[in-house]
Amino acid sequence: MRRRTILHAASGATLPGALGMPSISRASEAFPTRAVTMVVPFPPGGATDVAARTLGERMAPILGQPVVIDNKPGAQTAIGADAVARAAADGHTVLMASGTTMTLNPLLPERLPYKAEDFAPVVLVTTLPFGVVVRKGLAENIDGFVALAKSRGGQLNYGSNGPTSFNNIAAAAVMEGLGIRMQEVGYRGDAQQLTDLMSGTLDVIVVGGSSALAAMRSGRGTIIGWTGEKERLAVTPDVPNFSEVGPNMVCQTHFGILAPVRTPAAAIARLNRAALRAMEAPELRQRLLSEGQYVAGGGPEDYAAYLRRDADRWRDLVARLARG
Repeated sequence: MRRRTILHAASGATLPGALGMPSISRASEAFPTRAVTMVVPFPPGGATDVAARTLGERMAPILGQPVVIDNKPGAQTAIGADAVARAAADGHTVLMASGTTMTLNPLLPERLPYKAEDFAPVVLVTTLPFGVVVRKGLAENIDGFVALAKSRGGQLNYGSNGPTSFNNIAAAAVMEGLGIRMQEVGYRGDAQQLTDLMSGTLDVIVVGGSSALAAMRSGRGTIIGWTGEKERLAVTPDVPNFSEVGPNMVCQTHFGILAPVRTPAAAIARLNRAALRAMEAPELRQRLLSEGQYVAGGGPEDYAAYLRRDADRWRDLVARLARG
């Protein structure tokens, strides 16, 4: 199903120059001339959708135009991504992409209707580590989890959204880093994994921030660690990153805005500035942090460099998992 939501620009929005931003060219000031459509390649309600709506509603008054959230789920985000790749390259249609869209899909052997080169990066919005969650009472920390997994001889099971899904890549990185094995159980999404973990059917889930936090807050799951790279998540300061106990267990997905590849540089720059201004809002940052996300930022070139590093990092493991 497709859902469209308009995030209206506040009336009488202050011009960027009056907010202390550098003056911009007339061409840049002319953009946007109508609503900006932000395509989300997932259904409403998920982490990508939340990030898009949270950001979009704060970008609208800065841009002086509404931001329209257009959910186009399906085909591992390829439907929404392809729609943006084929859109007019004028900056009025952008994509809120995930790591699946821009890192994993282009690395898979399956034919895609789009290529990574079809897009111009605008801004890296957030990065998201995965939480390793065990059902309540199974283990309380990383050491206890490793001891249990080794004593069970690989018989613990964990949920996976597919061999080459980001949560399975995170699980593989953690298992290799800790020197343990578990049995993969296939699912079509996080929701059923959460249900089965809480009912005791599933031992472990490796899921993004909001899903991991939901399991913890239910009282039926324990987050033993995150696959974050640097500082601990502010929402769970007592939960370590696996990088604190060993190397090569960092695995993060991301959310970022991209436009069709031939979008004018002035429009890209205006969108980037608007996103960065929106991301400075304390309430936005708090909302994203509470969902288990790290707020990012930077220029289009920073996002482009991030995508190159991410592809290089996971190319071999994705190929290995794809072969089975």
